[in-house]
Amino acid sequence: MPLEPALTRWVFPNPAQAGTDDVVAIGADLEPGTLLAAYRTGLFPMYLPDGGPLAWWSPVRRGILPVDGLLVSRSLRRSIRRFEWSVDEAFDDVVAGCADPSRPHGWITPDITLAYRELHRLGHAHSIEVWESGRLVGGLYGVNLGGLFAGESMFHMVADASKVALFHLVEIMSPTDDPLVDTQWQTDHLASLGGIEVSREDYLHRLAVALRSPIPEALAER
Repeated sequence: MPLEPALTRWVFPNPAQAGTDDVVAIGADLEPGTLLAAYRTGLFPMYLPDGGPLAWWSPVRRGILPVDGLLVSRSLRRSIRRFEWSVDEAFDDVVAGCADPSRPHGWITPDITLAYRELHRLGHAHSIEVWESGRLVGGLYGVNLGGLFAGESMFHMVADASKVALFHLVEIMSPTDDPLVDTQWQTDHLASLGGIEVSREDYLHRLAVALRSPIPEALAER
């Protein structure tokens, strides 16, 4: 079972009162208690561009992936059968794949990597790995609290590998009461898989419900 870290000394503002800016706070730290308090409030961390300070985001239009609305194409079904997958067998490698500096719009800094590694050690951050012939070819990682899985990033080295990781994430989350798979922002890639946008108000309502749900069995055992 996950271990609860020390409480944070920071108090986050209520995103429901944050106006129309996606950024609702600046500063604080990346300690485990701070991160978990942020996710429970509806926030996630990301540095501002061009070397800016640490910011805490709550998008006005939030991306989510409804677990009952995943779109699985015929080609994706073939890929699901083709690849092997696992949970938490290569967390550091998945984060490294997501943080590859050659990827455009990279935002995963060394201190963020260390922060989520500690969350993983405490049992709150998880990875889904996708393998081909014993080689890691894709995956995703994120934070789980109750029925919430807050996706942080994903990567692929071969076609469909990150989609396969999302498919298995949905499989893991589906048995949970009132699951919420948070994708932060909507993208064309996520929309093609059934991702939708909801208002900040709607997201915060879904979050409150999801946090009351039990941790998915497949993640509680980690």
